[in-house]
Amino acid sequence: MSRGNIWLAVAGLIIDSKGRWLVVKKKYSGLQGMWSIPAGFVHEGETLDEAVIREVKEETGLSSEVIGLFGLRTGVIKNKISDNMIIFTLNLKDENQPIIVQEKELSEVKWVSPDVLKRDSTTSVMIHEMIKYDLSHIKSCLDGINPGNHFGYTNYKLFL
Repeated sequence: MSRGNIWLAVAGLIIDSKGRWLVVKKKYSGLQGMWSIPAGFVHEGETLDEAVIREVKEETGLSSEVIGLFGLRTGVIKNKISDNMIIFTLNLKDENQPIIVQEKELSEVKWVSPDVLKRDSTTSVMIHEMIKYDLSHIKSCLDGINPGNHFGYTNYKLFL
């Protein structure tokens, strides 16, 4: 599916019971060889929270569920492409799941403590900034709301 000049992506921050972050190293793009969090583009017909669950599963093999909305990254590439990413926090459905690396896109997936990530020169700028953030301000999801049948929503959620 062509993205044109407006890109919409999602990323998922998962923190395990030991406080470690799930991080990945991409084999391509500006993040090649850098620690980042699982991420990818939203597909037609899916909500953002569905997209992040799918992306985490595709990249790491891990089943997760959305806790809430962490934040937004938005920018313009070369004065042309609107590049937007919604960042969610997620929980694993089972912490004993094995990691399965999607080798086509990733060279590595592992759990790393924020202290180690801070000192690692291959940690992305976004992760460095996210580590500074107070996670108690995450926006949670309100589901099952109907804004009115006349809109025709088949799926509708609010993160407040």
